[in-house]
Amino acid sequence: MDTGTGADPGRVAAEDVLLFVNAAITATGQREFRSTADQQRLSLDFLHEYVRVNYRRVYAAALALDINDHNAARIVLGLLEHAADASPEERRAEGRLIAARLAKLPPQRVYRLFRAVRSAGVNNRRTRAIMRDWLAARPDPAHDAVKYRAGVKATARHAHLGLGGDGELGDFLFRPGRRARYEHRLLDAWRRAHYEQGALAELPFTVAEGFAARRGTERADLLELAAPRMTRLERLRTLERRTAGPGGADVSVDLAAMPLTRLALYVLSLGTEDRLARRAELTGALRAAARRAAGPHAGSWGRVAAVLDDSYSASGSGEKRRRPLAVALACSFLLEQLAAPGACAGLWTSGRTDPLLVRPWGPTPLGMRVLDALELCPDRLVVVSDGWDNAPPGLAGEVLRVWRTRLDPDRRTAVVHLNPVYDADGFDVRRLAPEVPTAGIRDAEDLPALVELAGFAEGRTGAAALHAYLDRQVARFVHDGETGATA
Repeated sequence: MDTGTGADPGRVAAEDVLLFVNAAITATGQREFRSTADQQRLSLDFLHEYVRVNYRRVYAAALALDINDHNAARIVLGLLEHAADASPEERRAEGRLIAARLAKLPPQRVYRLFRAVRSAGVNNRRTRAIMRDWLAARPDPAHDAVKYRAGVKATARHAHLGLGGDGELGDFLFRPGRRARYEHRLLDAWRRAHYEQGALAELPFTVAEGFAARRGTERADLLELAAPRMTRLERLRTLERRTAGPGGADVSVDLAAMPLTRLALYVLSLGTEDRLARRAELTGALRAAARRAAGPHAGSWGRVAAVLDDSYSASGSGEKRRRPLAVALACSFLLEQLAAPGACAGLWTSGRTDPLLVRPWGPTPLGMRVLDALELCPDRLVVVSDGWDNAPPGLAGEVLRVWRTRLDPDRRTAVVHLNPVYDADGFDVRRLAPEVPTAGIRDAEDLPALVELAGFAEGRTGAAALHAYLDRQVARFVHDGETGATA
């Protein structure tokens, strides 16, 4: 958002776009290590309005990028709430993007969004059609009615859906005492769960938890009943909470099948003794998840040096516990797969050499680690850090400036900084040096795409190339969404 009169308008626009994308990837409106939730929300509110008003096309196109669910829902709400600002062609293009993005969002997030749409008083024909089409595409409406009852009711009312007739789904939602029993197994299980404990085994786990809490059912008994119907993430959350005591049900989970960053969070939730005792299992699972995330890029990055931040600020906040450290840990295993075999060096700011045992501790001597990494003459240097270089302050930026301008002006070593923390005061992720491209990152799985996006931050390609990139991403995203919907 450079307002200088001598600035190139195209470059300013590109910088604004990248600034917003970085925020939409990392910021969730929650407290971070160095900023409160209110500061995060105020900063994010300003960015959303600024980009929507000045770059509406780009604002909608961000739905096709790897932004987080919080900002995707905010963009959809903004587009629907201010539909009058768009032309008919823009509204058609936005409708396809919105449909594709809603198909990727978790259902509970979509129902929450629809309630926000209702609260905002947005009730035009286009909005109702979007809500109706999304609900019609749900694989099992009865499952949603049981698990997300309030959301389904609010959506049905707002979109004027015909659920209030003689169908049993309408009876379940709006007249629950009308029928003595339901033909649909799940609806009837919900009815029986009010007086029959065995019915908990037939319900989604979160619904069964609610019934168990009201009935005073022991946690171990609930797990024994409901374990077969738990999702992988529910199993992992149960393991993290360590609530299954002796004699409880088996809530084992295939760790290697978990998303890489989610798996890294689980590893960091374990104590040192547990990590050591399960070293082979945890390391194998992290490497398997990293191989899956690397996909076709595996082994194609040559020699890689990674500077990884495990300083105290990587502990995150109460809402995002250890999230920055988990991203760094996941990136370390992913970069190992992206590099040529045996050609990846991971340098932690604490000096630790065992990634499985990292913990948030100490200052952030990024400059010293960057020097160590550059001495290895890698093809790529990747820095994963919140950017608060403080031991000594500013050394990393100075090292990178001298390296880029004097020692490696031909860019034989590609350098990129990935930052998992949004800086509310700066309306962006904190940067190390103007000469080094920086991108926000939330999930390590997005690293290859983010490295490509970060290249636009160097200012060498211009706004035209950035918009062409966004157009390609939109076309691919919409095509994939429509193909998946019709498959």
